Amino acid sequence: MVVTVLLLNSLCLIAQTDSDKKRPKIGLVLSGGGAKGMAHIGALKVIEEAGIELDYIGGSSMGAIVGALYAAGYTATELDSMFNETNFGTLIQDNLPRSAKTFYEKEDAERYSLTLPFNNFKVSVPPAYSGGQNIYNELVRLLYHVKDIEDFDKLPTPFVCVATDIETGKQVVLDSGYLPEAILASGTLPSLFEPSVINDKVLIDGGVVNNYPIDEVLAMGADIIIGVDVQHDLSDREALLSATEILLQINNYRTVADMKIKSAKTDVYIKPQIEKYSVIEFNKLNAIIQTGVDAANLKIDELRALGTKTKKDKNYMTAVDSDQQLTINRLLIDGNTSHTRGYIKGKLRFNLDESISFKKLQQGIGNLAATGNFKTIRYKLLNNINDGEDLILPLDETPNTSFLRLGAHFDDLYKSAAIINLTKRRILSKDDVASFDLILGDNIRYNFEYYVDKGSYWSFGVNSRFNDFEQEIDFDLIGDNFDVTPSSRINTINLAVSDFTNQLYIQTVIKEEFAFTLGAEFKYLQYSTRTFGDIPNTDLTINTTTDNGRTYFEKSNYVSAYGALKLDTYDDKYFPSRGLYFSGDMHYYVLSSDFNNNFKDFSISKARMGMAFPLVKNLSLNLETEGGFKLGVSNVTTYDFVLGGYGTDFINNFTPFVGYDFLSLPGNSFVKAYARLDFEFAKKNHVMFTANFANVDDDLFRTGDWFKAPTYSGYGVGYGWESFLGPVNLMYSWSPETERSQFFVSVGYWF
Repeated sequence: MVVTVLLLNSLCLIAQTDSDKKRPKIGLVLSGGGAKGMAHIGALKVIEEAGIELDYIGGSSMGAIVGALYAAGYTATELDSMFNETNFGTLIQDNLPRSAKTFYEKEDAERYSLTLPFNNFKVSVPPAYSGGQNIYNELVRLLYHVKDIEDFDKLPTPFVCVATDIETGKQVVLDSGYLPEAILASGTLPSLFEPSVINDKVLIDGGVVNNYPIDEVLAMGADIIIGVDVQHDLSDREALLSATEILLQINNYRTVADMKIKSAKTDVYIKPQIEKYSVIEFNKLNAIIQTGVDAANLKIDELRALGTKTKKDKNYMTAVDSDQQLTINRLLIDGNTSHTRGYIKGKLRFNLDESISFKKLQQGIGNLAATGNFKTIRYKLLNNINDGEDLILPLDETPNTSFLRLGAHFDDLYKSAAIINLTKRRILSKDDVASFDLILGDNIRYNFEYYVDKGSYWSFGVNSRFNDFEQEIDFDLIGDNFDVTPSSRINTINLAVSDFTNQLYIQTVIKEEFAFTLGAEFKYLQYSTRTFGDIPNTDLTINTTTDNGRTYFEKSNYVSAYGALKLDTYDDKYFPSRGLYFSGDMHYYVLSSDFNNNFKDFSISKARMGMAFPLVKNLSLNLETEGGFKLGVSNVTTYDFVLGGYGTDFINNFTPFVGYDFLSLPGNSFVKAYARLDFEFAKKNHVMFTANFANVDDDLFRTGDWFKAPTYSGYGVGYGWESFLGPVNLMYSWSPETERSQFFVSVGYWF
């Protein structure tokens, strides 16, 4: 009996083996098509339900990305969830978070509306809309479990994709290498993404030469081909509304003819109805996926005929969580010639041989990419013999080291202005950058910055700026702060403020979030007015210098030493919805030319701290508190705090305060609380309610008056729009303490 059972089992095994050998090998071909390639996911759902075991997968462009993820072990349902959780707009635009940038880079990036390469006095355009860094980061994370598989035949399902050699126009078959790098090269749509470089070949989208790689899948050994084709016929003029659609139309001249031959070779040809969708409509993901389901269901009988009764279980994969730990014990830098290893390690901000999260790794790569010194960083993670991982950085420096940047701005203090900036990297050292702003308009200004960036090590900087504006202010502000005794009916004067500042400083990063700065400052400060010269016969006592009809209240040089500590994790400077902020600064003024003969050494300390957090979807709250005080017995008042107005980036100790006009509330000390509700009712459109409260006076902290109920308050209702020029803000504000309201307008980035 035992012998009989063993014999029957053996015969079954032999029969099963023979059956496996005779079973036709099934290959899947996925075409390119941008967002329309999401229909592949719907078709894969039906293919899975039909019980089909795929032996080979080949794809081009978006078909390569979807196909590679499926070949790596993900199910169609997992792909559906994965892509639904992805913000493709953010990925494509390479909008690296502010946290990826240094404090210098944050300030540098939030002043200009347009940046263009500028070499040999010629302006050019960037090679692509995006470098694809965010997309590459996601691919590395999603394919982390197969990172050490170099031969794509050894993936859970053998895979191949194609790209185009931009120099020769020939097809390049990618069946080995680093999988994220290969599929990004296959999906590098010209003008949208920068070309990829693999094995010294410059590669772009495989769809340019072969958007349906059926012959490559047949060459792998497939007997039967299932194809999902998301290409469409030639478009009419009404559909050609974007550069990408026009490029695809040009490419489709050839592919439409090719598909007549290739579709005939396809045993089960699935053609989703995606004509009404464009290649960039990722916001219609679910509808596009459903077209794949519908098209595949039309072929369900043919698909079921290819299903196997002994279906092999598909490996269910779970994407690497951002908190998963890994240990990088070797950093291999390839291709870098100009930047030092210390600079690169400083930007990565993690130590070798220490356990770090995957999120921290990606943040480090983001920090490096945010410098703008490198093309898309197609890094690799590979296991090594030391029970850790190698991080391979094939750094390809951007050839452009000079940039022309432009911007425009209007506000109620500086009025209209246009900014022209020239930025140059690698002037005196490998890690430096110089930037010069010329600001033309109602108030001509300039700003020069030179910075040697050493990452988390000590960095070095030089700043020089000239700032100038005029503002109508209450006469009492001048009378209280300078030696002017009015005895007339003058209510307001036009105050002109000129500030020429030069700084020399060193800076380092503490705990990766705080910037600590030590420096020395030379400042020339001038306050003046023409109002008194324009009003003859006024009964006025002015104990200040008058020259050519202009009265000077301050015209001194000051030398100071200063220290500053700053934390800024706000996700947006102008419309923060989450993050923390802290800025502390202390200046010690030691020397002065002493225009008013009242100088003694003194110090000014101030701090601002805040937080932003979401309350419900699209509604966030920003809370801040701020304060400052003067130490010393000097009678110098030009460094006192003056509150009023609406905006950002005020110079010296001028501080915004909603409900009052600019330069309204003076004192050598102040405390302020601020709150803003921000509701984003449509994408990039905000409605805001603001409230702030303050005590401002001399010696508040010595007298204890800062503990008292606020003396001043203000409220505002506003609208904000994130435009291509920068933030547009309209604010109507009022204060219960006055009978006047204020309307503030700000257009564009502040500079």
